[in-house]
Amino acid sequence: MSDATTTVEAPSTAQKLTAEFIGTFVLVFGVIGTVLFAAGFNGGEGGLNVGFLGVSLALGLTVVVGAYAFGPVSGGHFNPAVSIGLAVAGKFSWKAVGPYIAVQILGGILATTVLLGILSAGPLFDIAKFTGASTGYDELSPGGYGLGSVFLIETVATAIFLFVILGVTSTRAAVGFAPLAIGLTLTLLALIAIPVSNASFNPARSIATALYGGGIAWTQLWVSIVAPILGAVIAGLIYKLVFDRSKQLTA
Repeated sequence: MSDATTTVEAPSTAQKLTAEFIGTFVLVFGVIGTVLFAAGFNGGEGGLNVGFLGVSLALGLTVVVGAYAFGPVSGGHFNPAVSIGLAVAGKFSWKAVGPYIAVQILGGILATTVLLGILSAGPLFDIAKFTGASTGYDELSPGGYGLGSVFLIETVATAIFLFVILGVTSTRAAVGFAPLAIGLTLTLLALIAIPVSNASFNPARSIATALYGGGIAWTQLWVSIVAPILGAVIAGLIYKLVFDRSKQLTA
């Protein structure tokens, strides 16, 4: 009688990139789909209108689902800012950052393209809805906030988000609860930031939405790229210097 042992091979690079692609697709499809089809449906009069709370929950839920489903394969970043921030913190290999960002952007673009296809077959097709779903300041800010407010909230919120990711995925954290903590954190941050910036914290999500959002969305896109990356870099540096001095890298 012999003992059978099962070995689990580490995910290949192709598997990791595929997981990031699908995970980012799910995130953008869930969040922007909620914005387009459920937030303000029928003007909120006698119809479905999930509002800011619903969009915030959609963001948190898609991250929870994606992290549980694909986190064991790719780490569940689904966000270029997260990949960069983890690399700065020494928790992710710099050589993998470029490929991760590429598939994240492509996954997001595929999601908004599919959503455009769904929207175009509806009775009230208006591509300008993507403009309303885009992140930005002044005209693109639901509350009419200016550039300074939007830049600050996107930077600070992303930094907080990355701090939570680094904390709940550390060796001292409780096992199995990281996706829930990360998803709930995003829900909380979105509740604060949606009235100000439309709550991106994610360059891939912003690029994918701006693709169909028109000129103003493209003009303001830089804010939704620079601010989240800056926030992630700040959090990564602080974490590396203050909380974790290990040099171990994970692919």
